[in-house]
Amino acid sequence: MANHASSKKRIRQDAKKRLHNRYYKKTARTAISRFRSLEKKDEAENQLPKLFSMIDSLAKRHLFHPNKAANLKSGLSKFAQTLA
Repeated sequence: MANHASSKKRIRQDAKKRLHNRYYKKTARTAISRFRSLEKKDEAENQLPKLFSMIDSLAKRHLFHPNKAANLKSGLSKFAQTLA
């Protein structure tokens, strides 16, 4: 256990950030899985910019690696193109 006040504070801050980051990552994963269950192309094209924005913001905050974000965006756009 930490002995210094600053160490205790850092532990509290890290726990708070971890919960915050878990929420946003889980929200993004849920949005991606819902997007992949879509069957109509027009719905997918409407949701794609919001999803890209969500992925970009996670990459900007280093919650997703930039390459992972790029791969996700590429795969999702390919998926949207295959819909009828």
